[in-house]
Amino acid sequence: MSSTTRRDALKVLGGGAASSFLFQGCGSKPTYPKPNVLFVMTDDQQHNEMSCAGHPILQTPNMDRLAKGGARFQNAFCTNSLCAPGRATVLTGCLSNIHGIRGNSEMADKVEELNPDLPTFPQVLRDNGYHTGLMGKWHIRQNPRGFDDWNILPGQGVYNDPEFIHNGEKRQESGYATDITTDFALDFLRKSASGGQPWCLVYQHKAPHRPFTPAERHAHLFDDIDWPKPSTYDDDYATRRIAKEAEDMRFDISLASDYADEMPKNLSAAAKKDWIFNRFVKDHHRATYGVDENLGRILDYLDQTGQAEDTIIVFTTDNGFFLGEHGWYDKRFMYEPSLRIPLLIRYPRRFKGGQVPEGFAMNIDLAPTILDAAGIAVPEQMQGRSLVPLLEGEAPSDWPKEAYYSYYENSWAFRDMAREQMTDPSFAYWTAHRVGPHRGIRTDRYKLIEYYTEGPYWELFDLQQDPDELVNIYEEPSSQPLIADLEPALRRLQQHYGDNG
Repeated sequence: MSSTTRRDALKVLGGGAASSFLFQGCGSKPTYPKPNVLFVMTDDQQHNEMSCAGHPILQTPNMDRLAKGGARFQNAFCTNSLCAPGRATVLTGCLSNIHGIRGNSEMADKVEELNPDLPTFPQVLRDNGYHTGLMGKWHIRQNPRGFDDWNILPGQGVYNDPEFIHNGEKRQESGYATDITTDFALDFLRKSASGGQPWCLVYQHKAPHRPFTPAERHAHLFDDIDWPKPSTYDDDYATRRIAKEAEDMRFDISLASDYADEMPKNLSAAAKKDWIFNRFVKDHHRATYGVDENLGRILDYLDQTGQAEDTIIVFTTDNGFFLGEHGWYDKRFMYEPSLRIPLLIRYPRRFKGGQVPEGFAMNIDLAPTILDAAGIAVPEQMQGRSLVPLLEGEAPSDWPKEAYYSYYENSWAFRDMAREQMTDPSFAYWTAHRVGPHRGIRTDRYKLIEYYTEGPYWELFDLQQDPDELVNIYEEPSSQPLIADLEPALRRLQQHYGDNG
């Protein structure tokens, strides 16, 4: 494991940032009572899949409540677009190469576990007097640690009549997973009210992870519309070789068997793709609507009990998601729909409402932010940086202007293997939607991606001229001065985060 620590990060980012990690130590700043902490995570939610982010169809009044009362980050990114790595990163404030979960642990002889030596933000809060709970999806192989009470779905879980594991004991529940998770969350909050301690609730949904099953009451939402297709729906991948190989993510190739019994017969190839797309994205958004509806139950409870003012709420997802962009579903690639995530933070006692910060945020920043807001020193092992200065309108001059990304799934399968062996469809690489390991850097305008097991193979996009990432300009002569700046910057970040592939 790399020895990179938060203290090392401060040396790189500039020593002036150190005070932002400490709740006290700047005498002119006010002090606050310890806030309650509500961390809300969805699964596979796209960054603009909220009406407050301008979604043209989906209405999310309760996510909008958070944005109106707090902040909606425009530039929030995950660091490895997969379920288990995203959850472990949020817990530890570290990238996958540090916390130990690089993929979803599906390889037969490769079981990945969360590094037990790393502190997590719930554990640190518990050590500092918080009553801690975890309700909903967990998706990490080890049992939860750092929680006084936990009630989780096994693995991915199911939507209807799911099994839950309550403090190690399996129980069958009746109902819809999103509703049940919220019932457990409210029960935890009611019990916490009498304890006299600040509380931390990690409230994580299965929704909207596929295969989608919306609540019965939402099964016919959007029936009367034809869902609009993204502009890249019929992408031909002309300048992106790896993207062209990712056939397992295409609606018309990978999902046809899922809907074979329901799809009308004798459809043309184009009509079949459109039918699957409409069914898929509508069910996805129906499931997201169910999350918003249940979030409202929690927000109403906090309002009714007078706790909203002194509760910091962080709302996000584990990774982004393709919903027809490039003709795909799923995530993994460093392209924008997969890389960007929704991020809402509300703490009325301390942060002004209605903010839309432009500063970059990564999911490694969430654990430090929560601890900083609670007045607790951030452990040195955490690689992220507290977002509190941005929320207080005091962004440091050295705030990072780049985001780093590293996707590893099945990367061990590539080592010591010749490229020609990897063209065999039976090779393990092809099981992960045909997306090879890659890393990259994103600035406010450019994105450089290195597929380091592919020769290597590189992609470069000008997000100002090409926001849909259709034209790879890496080989263009005019791009060479830009590459001469971006590639060393990528290597510096790779070294900074101790990421050796």
